[in-house]
Amino acid sequence: MAYRRLLLPMTGTAAGEAALATALLVARIWGAHVHCLHVRVDARDVAPLAGEGLSGAMIEEMMAATERESGDRAGRVRALFERFAATAGDIVIADSAETAMKAEGPTLSFESIAGREEDIVAQQSRLYDMAVVPHPEADEDVSSSDALHAVLFDSGRPVLIAPRTAPATIGTRVCCAWNGSAESAAAIAAALPWLHRAEARRILYADEYQRRGPKVEGILAYLHWHEISAEAMQFRPMTKDVGAGLLGSVRDFGADLLCMGAYSHSRLRQLILGGVTRHVLENSDVPVLMCR
Repeated sequence: MAYRRLLLPMTGTAAGEAALATALLVARIWGAHVHCLHVRVDARDVAPLAGEGLSGAMIEEMMAATERESGDRAGRVRALFERFAATAGDIVIADSAETAMKAEGPTLSFESIAGREEDIVAQQSRLYDMAVVPHPEADEDVSSSDALHAVLFDSGRPVLIAPRTAPATIGTRVCCAWNGSAESAAAIAAALPWLHRAEARRILYADEYQRRGPKVEGILAYLHWHEISAEAMQFRPMTKDVGAGLLGSVRDFGADLLCMGAYSHSRLRQLILGGVTRHVLENSDVPVLMCR
């Protein structure tokens, strides 16, 4: 089993550049195809504001401004893609699925379409093995990251959150966070290709992190059936912060990939971004593979 198709929602930001570099690193490892998708704002989405007391002329002006801003952003994103494509000498630019499938190594493609980002990204992600998304911006609330939110909730696929700076390696030393939840089980299942390939693997667990479900011995036995050996290590919260304790153990292990379930503490969307998930998303300096 390997990752063959990766979807990268492109933003044109510095975090987006790191995500693109991370996706290309993953593609080189697996000989995968990376499809870069930019979703432009559809100016017609402004039309419903007509019912808010605005005149037709004002609505048209807002639509024109939205169209200009969307076009400028799309141009920046396209320029970023072309800059990376020009320097990625070992990666074939594939303008069709047939070209990508015939290529012997990693391939890359780009598409820009108009619509609602959260809807399109979630729907398109269902046709890929994994989505790679940028690290949430430092001044951006994690809950407002449309691409991340859409993939986690509505795609049924794992998401790889890139760090702020593209890593030099990924998947050589892997940590998996285990708490007995369905989300952590899904994350480890999605990470099996990485775990087979890794040089070292560690399962991190803690009493404060455990939910109702199998203990760490159960997941070690599961991995053994897949001919994967891993050591279990109990981590301690730092100043009562479970997320900080988890990331501290990841750094102590020298891991270059963390695998974990997302949002298992609460299923209410209004509450999901508290606790361990939020801390990891905001503070991890290694790629994080998440499932829910």
